[in-house]
Amino acid sequence: MNILEMENLTKHFGGLTAVSQLSLHIRPGEILGLIGPNGAGKSTVFNCIAGVFPPSEGDITFDGQSTKGQNPWDLCRKGLARTFQIVKPFASKTVLYNVMVGAFLHLRTTSQARDKAMEVLTLLNMADTCDQLAGTLTIADRKRLEIARALATDPKLLLLDEVMAGLRPTEVDEMIAIIKGLRDRGVSIFVIEHIMRAVLALSDRVVVIQFGCKIAEGTPEEVTKDENVIKAYLGGDYVVA
Repeated sequence: MNILEMENLTKHFGGLTAVSQLSLHIRPGEILGLIGPNGAGKSTVFNCIAGVFPPSEGDITFDGQSTKGQNPWDLCRKGLARTFQIVKPFASKTVLYNVMVGAFLHLRTTSQARDKAMEVLTLLNMADTCDQLAGTLTIADRKRLEIARALATDPKLLLLDEVMAGLRPTEVDEMIAIIKGLRDRGVSIFVIEHIMRAVLALSDRVVVIQFGCKIAEGTPEEVTKDENVIKAYLGGDYVVA
């Protein structure tokens, strides 16, 4: 059974159709990449999956159950966690505090939440920052903190929204290794990313959308050779006849 199935997802905002008849699936233990030009509808797809926006049409199934009528916190409790493109930690609180917030989804005592948070921070090579104020972190560490807070909820599926944006090449390589390590621990991952090198290195499959519609799907190698993908990113002049 697929961990996520999306059938003909459509989302309207008034007269604007942000996503149109989009279907895709994610297998357990898979990393699926979602790419497309700015404004293609990628974040809207994530918001629909996570329960922020109800679909106008179509259906989304997570872990065998429809997400219709479920709130983001309901889905998170069932194992669907996400990060956000613009990270907003509790800047005046410690790194440990920020991650404990996620751990309290399932845990009830402070000691349990602290132990879980330290486990996650150690996994992400951030244990030495546990007492640091989140607002003093570098952008790379803020991105990792965002992932840590989501991981503390024990997700089955993790939605990563441009967690490598703004990172230096060496930091991108570190983030790629982290994400692959999460998949190896059994977490399925759906990632939006503009850094093509990262998409190629991470994804088992890639879905490409433009104007809310799917224009390609396949392995990273397949989609990078697709004429429609090349046109969407580089323009028709770059397509080899």
